[in-house]
Amino acid sequence: MRQIVLDTETTGLEAHLGHRLVEIGAVEMIGRRPTGSHFHTYLNPQRAIDEEASKVTGIKDEHLVDKPLFIEKVDEFLDFIRGAELIIHNAAFDVGFLNAELKRAGEHYGQISDYATVLDTLLMARQMYPGQRNSLDALCKRLGVDNTKRDLHGGLLDAQLLADVYVAMTTGQGGLEFAFDANDERGRTSVLQDIVIKRRPLVRHADPEELARHAKRLEALDKSAGGQSIWRKMETSETVH
Repeated sequence: MRQIVLDTETTGLEAHLGHRLVEIGAVEMIGRRPTGSHFHTYLNPQRAIDEEASKVTGIKDEHLVDKPLFIEKVDEFLDFIRGAELIIHNAAFDVGFLNAELKRAGEHYGQISDYATVLDTLLMARQMYPGQRNSLDALCKRLGVDNTKRDLHGGLLDAQLLADVYVAMTTGQGGLEFAFDANDERGRTSVLQDIVIKRRPLVRHADPEELARHAKRLEALDKSAGGQSIWRKMETSETVH
């Protein structure tokens, strides 16, 4: 399964007020393992960055003057995510900004949901750790992911950290499915209307060595039971049904 872990940085918090993307970072995973392939770009937003946003990211207006416009990178970006599952922390925010940029680029580009499905790790974290802080930094600390290099927010670095967090969160977990939540922890509002966020169940089958040990254990139980053990009877019953 191809997954793209994605993060964006913006000029401010509200896409519907005209705030724009200034950075997109995305890393590819196949079979839950990073492939080394990634997409990263800074963008000229054609407007000023809010002071608070600049403090969070360290990105200043003068850094972006010579950077490409979104329209110049849109085809490359869509080719990179096409057919994948996007893993995003607080997906409503990032997808809302991406959809706003796609609309500016041209109605024929459609929406992110036309190219990829989306899984929101913030919603996953709220289900797994109710009542706790579930920011990316909090999850890194809780799950033992090293984020000591994260002095400032950055699209590519945050995507790499989120990839580690996602793998740690989902290791050994069964199938989960979450409804869409329009609001994140910071009170941001999504321009996204309909999105289904799912994770397929992870299934690990026993290997031949484990099956052999299991059979040997059942033989020992049969012997100690003086006949057929309850486990053997249960297996027989399941086979019949």
